[in-house]
Amino acid sequence: MTSAPTQYVYGFAEGNREMAGLLGGKGAGLAEMTRLGLPVPPGFTVTTEACKVYLATGDEPSELGIETARALAALERTMGRTLGQPDDPLLVSVRSGARFSMPGMMETILDIGLNDDSVIGLAKTSGQERFAWDSYRRLVQMFGRTVLGVDGDLFEQAIAEHRAQRAVTDDHGLDASELALLTEEFKALIRRETGEEFPQDPVEQLYRAIRAVFDSWNGDRARIYRHRERIPDDLGTAVNIQAMVFGNLGPDSGTGVAFTRDPATGAPGIYGDYLSDAQGEDVVAGVRDAEPLDRLKILDPRSYDRLGEHLRTLEGHYRDLCDVEFTVERGRLWILQTRVGQRTAEAAFRIAHDLREERAITADEALMRVDGTELTRLMFPRFEAHPTDVPLALGVPASPGAAVGAVVFDSETAVRRAATGESVVLVRRETTPDDLPGMIAAQAVLTSRGGKTSHAAVVARGMGKVCVCGSESLTVDTVARQLTTSSGVVVREGDTVSVDGTAGTVHLGALPLTASDVGCALETGTGTAPLIEAVLGALAQADSVRRLEVRANADTPEDAERARRLGAQGIGLCRTEHMFLGTRRALVEAMILARDDTARTQALDALLPPQRTDFTGILKAMDGLPVTIRLLDPPLHEFLPDRTELAVRVASAVHPDVHDRELLAAVERMHEQNPMLGLRGVRLGLAVPGLVAMQVRAVAEAVVQRLRDGGRPRAEIMIPLVGTVEELRLARAEAERVLADVAAESGQVVDCPIGTMIELPRAALTAGRIAEVADFFSFGTNDLTQTTWGLSRDDAEASFFPLYLKKGIFAVSPFETLDQEGVGRLVELAVEAGRAVKPQLETGVCGEHGGDPESIHFFHRAGLDYVSCSPFRIPAARLEAGRAALTATETSDSR
Repeated sequence: MTSAPTQYVYGFAEGNREMAGLLGGKGAGLAEMTRLGLPVPPGFTVTTEACKVYLATGDEPSELGIETARALAALERTMGRTLGQPDDPLLVSVRSGARFSMPGMMETILDIGLNDDSVIGLAKTSGQERFAWDSYRRLVQMFGRTVLGVDGDLFEQAIAEHRAQRAVTDDHGLDASELALLTEEFKALIRRETGEEFPQDPVEQLYRAIRAVFDSWNGDRARIYRHRERIPDDLGTAVNIQAMVFGNLGPDSGTGVAFTRDPATGAPGIYGDYLSDAQGEDVVAGVRDAEPLDRLKILDPRSYDRLGEHLRTLEGHYRDLCDVEFTVERGRLWILQTRVGQRTAEAAFRIAHDLREERAITADEALMRVDGTELTRLMFPRFEAHPTDVPLALGVPASPGAAVGAVVFDSETAVRRAATGESVVLVRRETTPDDLPGMIAAQAVLTSRGGKTSHAAVVARGMGKVCVCGSESLTVDTVARQLTTSSGVVVREGDTVSVDGTAGTVHLGALPLTASDVGCALETGTGTAPLIEAVLGALAQADSVRRLEVRANADTPEDAERARRLGAQGIGLCRTEHMFLGTRRALVEAMILARDDTARTQALDALLPPQRTDFTGILKAMDGLPVTIRLLDPPLHEFLPDRTELAVRVASAVHPDVHDRELLAAVERMHEQNPMLGLRGVRLGLAVPGLVAMQVRAVAEAVVQRLRDGGRPRAEIMIPLVGTVEELRLARAEAERVLADVAAESGQVVDCPIGTMIELPRAALTAGRIAEVADFFSFGTNDLTQTTWGLSRDDAEASFFPLYLKKGIFAVSPFETLDQEGVGRLVELAVEAGRAVKPQLETGVCGEHGGDPESIHFFHRAGLDYVSCSPFRIPAARLEAGRAALTATETSDSR
């Protein structure tokens, strides 16, 4: 059977929004708007499949040239003009458009079709000589940088020299003759840097531009952005060829970006920027400060009203925030692009909530519009409000949040200093896509130009970075590496500033932080502000649909109480070793230094009361909910002084302290080359007589105390680092003996399930045997990751992990997001084997992966009963558990 031939080019009228994988997000949006009858300049899209062939072979598909020529001919017939004809030329734009939005990360070339002849014809036809030369200048500059690889700074330097000669502040002040001279300088610059002439053939311009957009998929900034956003590298980009419309034809023309709601706060109402007598990239690049969209209402009420109608149509159609680029050409409105808009975490929750209230989307759909990462951002602290504080500068609050850091003035410095652990704030006049590495490294971005739709604002919002744009009172001098305020205050590189992306203010020095309103509301469960109502509503919906329970990793009554306020359904991991630190360390030292059984028993007896008190407090805080208590896990040497420091102290003392010498002897005796794989966990409990018994007795007596107080304690005992069923069998036998003793002594029923942590590959592979003795499994994914990969987390993350991430060996650290192919497969095998023996076997995860959004989805699919994480991450885990349930349902329904 012969397969149908591949189609590589689609006219806008042939596609729809369901074809984003083939046409890219931009192409699918253009096709959908064309279907809706919106005023879209005609054009066609070269598919992502063509890009994939080009990237794989280094050449376009053989059919692409023919299909592009046919599509171009159809466009020329529609427009009644041919590409680059001398008298009234058709000009086109060539823009990238991947499936997932990658704002500014790939290439765009405008005004394709202009040359030395057609620029004269364009001037005559339009009656605007300056406009014609401005358009030609833009083409030569874009083509030289994007297609021919000329350093973009060389063009900017030439423009700056002309502005200086004319004493003007922006390109708008250059007249037609200046722009014509500048165009010739640009062409000479290309000749000097590349050895070739700027191509005069419009068709050659078009095909080379298409190839340049294909190449930009693998450009540095595109790869960095994809890595951060976890966009696959094999998707490729589509290319959109569209008839040019011009916003730089005079005061009755202009260009802008509009949102159907505020992308920073989610507040209802049309929002955006407009720039008269300009082309689209002027708004995004921030080369001129745009004005609020309301300005268009004054300049051109008819176009403003029509724009409002189109925005309402698009939001109603997409049922989401829409980001729309538009141009007004001599009073005629054109819609150039639409996409579901990037938004801040605050806006995401509020928009989802409002659309649900408006019955545009369902409660489940609203939940799927937000995620745990966004919720975590909303819980971060904010700056304390002090009415007497005078900001260093004011700007546009482009992306909310609070950040403190040292000022840096270029991307490279931001990356270098952030790599040392320093918090930095990237300061630029305006950002470009080349600043992406620095924006990722920085805690905040501050620009002196641009608005909420500038490159800095759009990218920062997408990444959740704090951002203040358009702080016009700041003069940014990247050469002197300083900024100066309008009042004369100078801030030099390395000075500390505080950036408030919510208020749009910048302050000198580090401002004090306070808890976020959202964080406080999550603990009380109340609040009436729109954002808080939205967050609480999303969590309520998540709780109503999720299957996974969410428990907490908590070691103190205070942590347990906070976790419960945040919605924890129990404690999945209570680490008993944390109770031996501080002033209690001496009690552990006494146990370690014990010379005989009597001394060891006395030391253990002294440890029992404080352990019992801790467990009683935690069980009270979690009354009625399960509390999984892990017996001592780390090696005992961790409770002793540092070996080197102790040896120096003993060696340098004239009369060494007897206690110090005993401690040193113990440290030397217990020293291991690899302690994390040594005497710890269940091995330690079996090797130190009485240790398991003491801890189990403390748990049992705490249960008895709570029962006598009228409580409902649900303590569970977890044996760590089991590698074989025989270890668990021995430890369990001792624990059961102690539980029985306490029950007999107290006359109370002491029912404590006994389970184990699965944190060794052998335990996962022999889980069926272990399940015969265990009441539950809890996956310790931190250690399971270490032992599966054969690495030490602390060493690896500081040594080769950065290299592995850079080379793409890791998309993300396996300690942040679970390695589903390796570690995840062990989890699946253990769950399957354990439940084959005990169908009702309870399984959960207590590593920090339990709070990672992507990992939570895996744990849902693997059939675990609960995830456990730090108290701070509980709300996000609840949200993601709900989203995981909905995702699984959608996947099942689609089969």
